[in-house]
Amino acid sequence: MIVPPSPVAPITDPDGNMTQEMQTWTGLVSNPVLSGSGSPENVVEATEKTFYMDTAAGSGSVLYIKRDPDIGGDKKQGWILV
Repeated sequence: MIVPPSPVAPITDPDGNMTQEMQTWTGLVSNPVLSGSGSPENVVEATEKTFYMDTAAGSGSVLYIKRDPDIGGDKKQGWILV
């Protein structure tokens, strides 16, 4: 379950930048967990910080995160196993 930030927490800091709590929240709600059979590397295009669950994986090789926005311009690369 994703817990929203406190309703009394500020959305921006005094400089007008999004607070860390709000950045974390928007990252969680805007980057869903994708899933599929096999590794997402060279297959699944996604934005940074997106999670991917390999439904065919064994123990210890299930969850990936999109760490790099692209590699050499290829948005299907940049996934790491976590």
